[in-house]
Amino acid sequence: MQRDVGSVPLPPALRARLVSAGFQTVQELLETGPCALSKETGISKEEALEVLQVVRQECHGDATRTAARSGASRKCTALELLEEEQAQGFIITFCSALDNILGGGVQLTKITEVCGAPGVGKTQLCMQLAVDVQIPECFGGVAGEAVFIDTEGSFIVDRVVDIAAACVQHCHLIAEAHQEEDHLKALETFSVESILSHIYYFRCRDYIELLAQVYLLPDFLLEHSKVRLVVVDGIAFPFRHDFEDLSLRTRLLNGLAQQLIIIANDHKSAVVLTNQMTTRIGPSQSTLVPALGESWGHAATVRLIFHWDNSQRLATLYKSPSQKESTIPYHITSHGFRDVQPPAVTQNAEGAEMNPRKRPRREEEK
Repeated sequence: MQRDVGSVPLPPALRARLVSAGFQTVQELLETGPCALSKETGISKEEALEVLQVVRQECHGDATRTAARSGASRKCTALELLEEEQAQGFIITFCSALDNILGGGVQLTKITEVCGAPGVGKTQLCMQLAVDVQIPECFGGVAGEAVFIDTEGSFIVDRVVDIAAACVQHCHLIAEAHQEEDHLKALETFSVESILSHIYYFRCRDYIELLAQVYLLPDFLLEHSKVRLVVVDGIAFPFRHDFEDLSLRTRLLNGLAQQLIIIANDHKSAVVLTNQMTTRIGPSQSTLVPALGESWGHAATVRLIFHWDNSQRLATLYKSPSQKESTIPYHITSHGFRDVQPPAVTQNAEGAEMNPRKRPRREEEK
């Protein structure tokens, strides 16, 4: 049964405009984009976005209540929750140190936010994850697909080709070492071309396009059920300009966060967001903090902060419900996101390790 527009909790003036423009049911609103709704009703684009936001939340609430009445919603124990949590997969990063502090990698059904200054490697990690999510299950992957929403124009497809080629080569080396039938069979369809064809790219140039894309994403995911990663690179850029009404910005961001949480849970996907850093001026000193304010900090389940120590890149796990705060080094190489390799150990001619504090014995001293 279709719901009437008049039953949606909107201001009376907005409801009157929607009805006078010819909108009778909620379904008719959902089939209209924010720009078209703004033109047809004479309201601003911001108001149109808020209307669609409220309508979608109401529809999701109706579906939840219907499921509860039908018995689909059930009570569960903490043990069952633990088992479900442990059954969720991880997307590896190809940096074992980062995977370790995350508890195994970037977890499905969770929102992970990666904050950092420009050039520190946030987009590199996102492109790496868009490749790694497609690793076949027999190699320890989740055999999924990726959605990449780009707001800054930082997605470089040539770079993705390099990362994908390194990933495919790595899997080939594993297959050659183990010679297992399922490995060889999986590699028949795991190629650079197949990886690129399963990264769905969307370019959003302002916050209107970003919000519209995120709110339309559930329909896209119903048609592409293998998607296990949604990347928004970056979340802050569209919201840092052209906003005189900060309370409106906060409401839109809260709605966006709520929608991303629904996507992560309903579609068993990892959601990865990148965020910029901004300067907070204190009474005695200034510090760099993630953008969008403290209220936005509650949106993500896991927060990573990438930063520099001289010329070394570091990743700090700043927020996690299950892992302790940790900092690890990482490298960006031609193959992608990788561990920092320890320096090579110098060996003498007989193969023994040299002690740098001990003077080597000359032949005549023996």
